Formats: sequence, C-alpha cells, structure tokens
Amino acid sequence: MKIETVTYSAGETNFQGYLADPEASGRRPGVVIVHEAPGLNDHPKRRARMIAELGYVALAIDMYGGGHIAQKPEDSMNLMGALREDNDRLRRHVRAGYDALVARPNVDGKRIGAMGYCFGGLCVLELARMGTPLAGIVSFHGILSTKNPDEAKNITGKILVCTGAEDPLVPPEQVAAFETEMTKANVDWQVITYGGTKHAFTNPEAGGRMPALAYNANADARSWDSMRTHWFEVFGKP
Repeated sequence: MKIETVTYSAGETNFQGYLADPEASGRRPGVVIVHEAPGLNDHPKRRARMIAELGYVALAIDMYGGGHIAQKPEDSMNLMGALREDNDRLRRHVRAGYDALVARPNVDGKRIGAMGYCFGGLCVLELARMGTPLAGIVSFHGILSTKNPDEAKNITGKILVCTGAEDPLVPPEQVAAFETEMTKANVDWQVITYGGTKHAFTNPEAGGRMPALAYNANADARSWDSMRTHWFEVFGKP
C-alpha cells in the first residue's frame, strides 16, 4: 500500500488530502472519505487505509484547508459551523476533493464513491445532491438535514445511511424527513439504525467529549460490514 499527501485547491484555498493506494494493477474504483468536525485527523486516515485494503483507492479529504485540525471542541464547532452556514463553499470544498481523486491516473472515474463521518456524512450527501456522478454514498452517523431537499433529484448513486437510534444530533424526525426526501426523488436508498447507539459510534476516541458521543464496537463493526457489501454491490469485488 502506498500512502501519499495529495495537495489540491479550490479558488484560493489549498488542501492536503491523505491518499491510500492499494497499488493494484489496472484502474481501480475510488472512494472519497470526509472527516468529522475536528478535521483530517487519524480516524479518517485509518479508514482510508482500510478502504485501500479492500482494493479501492481512497482519498481522505481536507474540508478546512491547510490540513487544519481543531484542538478543542469549540474550535471544531466553529470550523464546521462556518462551512454549514456557507453551503456553496462547503460544496466547493468537497467537490475539489472529489476532483482530486478522479484526476488520479489509476482511478476509474466512472466508479467513484463517497463516504463520511458525522459532519462528513453531511458533506458527502451534499456532494450527491449537487449531481456529482457518484456510484455510491455512505453516511456514518452523519447529519441528514439539508437546505436543498428538492435537489435530491440530482442524486445518481445508491445511498447507505448508518445511524444510531439514540443519536440526539440525528433524531428520528430528521431520519424520517431524509427518508421522505429520498423516496420523493426516487433515490435507491437504505437506512440502518443501530439500537442503543449514540453519535460518533465508529470512533474509539469519541467518548468523553460530549454526552451525545459514544463509541459502540458492535455498531462500528456492523456498519463497516454493511459498507463493504454496499461497495461490492456498486463497484464489484476487486
């Protein structure tokens, strides 16, 4: 496996992505990975390596620019909040990461997926809503609400949402609204809800930061297995 820092830009903002390449023969499917609120830290990088182990080229992208990682919870909220308030900028940043992955010579641009965690789940769904040609999208404990529900008609790929039944940041009414949005747009979607599970359930470092956050090993393993099945369906097994 080859690990590489990939630099790319959107306007005057420069980004530093983390690429994990299985170095297999031929052009491979590619997966964009979008981080949680703190930024491109160890969690999305580890997931990129795990995706590469499946045989896909993975790019964990940088939504804030300069590889910036928040050191305090309030800094995370400020960074994330600024992008959520400026949805056009959020979309430019996530699309720039997508374009950087597609530009790789060993990536099959017709077989691209996107997955995200928490804030990253929101980002990949916005990437899909803007009509980006994605084969598949996976959201892990991601924010499902949007300012642009009518744009669900632009979604081209199959969607998998993995969410916690006790996640106060993604309550049942938000999940229900998302399901209605997807159904009205005739999107191929599925939502898997894990009982006894809070927000950030895939991240072993989540506990203790906020009452809403808690790692759940069972939900982590089950959601990863569901994601594998999803990618095998949309890409085929490597």
